[in-house]
Amino acid sequence: MLNGTTVGGAIANLPYIIRTLISVVVIVAITRIAVRVATYIITKFFEREVAKGNHGDPKRLHTLMNILNSAVRYLLYFVGAMTILERLGVPTGSIIATAGIGGLAIGFGAQNLVRDVITGFFILMENQYAVGDFVQIGDVSGIVEEMGIRVTKLRDRGGALHIIPNGLIQQVTNNMGPAMRVLFNVLVSYDADVDRVLAILEDLFQELRESEMPGLVEGPTLLGISDLTETGVVIGVFARAEAMQQWGIERKIRGAILKKFAEEGITSPYPRQVVVIRQDSESGRGQDPEPDRAAAKEDLAAGVVE
Repeated sequence: MLNGTTVGGAIANLPYIIRTLISVVVIVAITRIAVRVATYIITKFFEREVAKGNHGDPKRLHTLMNILNSAVRYLLYFVGAMTILERLGVPTGSIIATAGIGGLAIGFGAQNLVRDVITGFFILMENQYAVGDFVQIGDVSGIVEEMGIRVTKLRDRGGALHIIPNGLIQQVTNNMGPAMRVLFNVLVSYDADVDRVLAILEDLFQELRESEMPGLVEGPTLLGISDLTETGVVIGVFARAEAMQQWGIERKIRGAILKKFAEEGITSPYPRQVVVIRQDSESGRGQDPEPDRAAAKEDLAAGVVE
């Protein structure tokens, strides 16, 4: 039950309570407006820099823009929260001092977190990769969907999302160069006329170069005979493609080669085995079978395996 003194004190302090609540509402509103204004200014600044094209990769600028927006947003929220606590009569000085001491203690115990943050900082500053790049980190490859100070998120071809702490990143392979290499081999049977095959491929590649295939930067170029295997002759093919287009370009070139070989009657090699069996003649019966067995082994060893 509230006595008269308590009710009277509440009524007497009612103007102060109302002013405090109004101050809290105003601080929250100002904080939200400040966050929106800061986000707008930062976004417009980076968009203008991207439009100028004088500051490197646009994807890197976009990544830095997101990180800077997050940092500014958290800073403004922290300042707003401290201001509200101060208006409510909470000693913020002691809270900040305690947070500093606690942060130091947590820093010693959270070495992995500190390592992730430091590594993420250097990844951003060195521009090792950016959002939208196709990279391979360790055994995981995919498109960088999100990049932060602590973790990197990769989306692989199967759609799975891999979240990798930056501190665990030791080697990165970035597949977003200006002209990615396309290198593969074509296998031709020994029965085919190799000179004719090379001439056919050269004519085909000339047609492909003149057709202006989308995504193709250079080539395709015929490298010539690169190896001789048990099944046939290996012919090397080289080309260069735009980033993220190298696999599609390779499939298109392979399809064009297959279609051209079908038109020219050039068949693909396949494994074959020739076995020669030597039978004993009537005159050889009753003799020592060891020479015949040795001859049979030599004939079998002379069998051609392709």
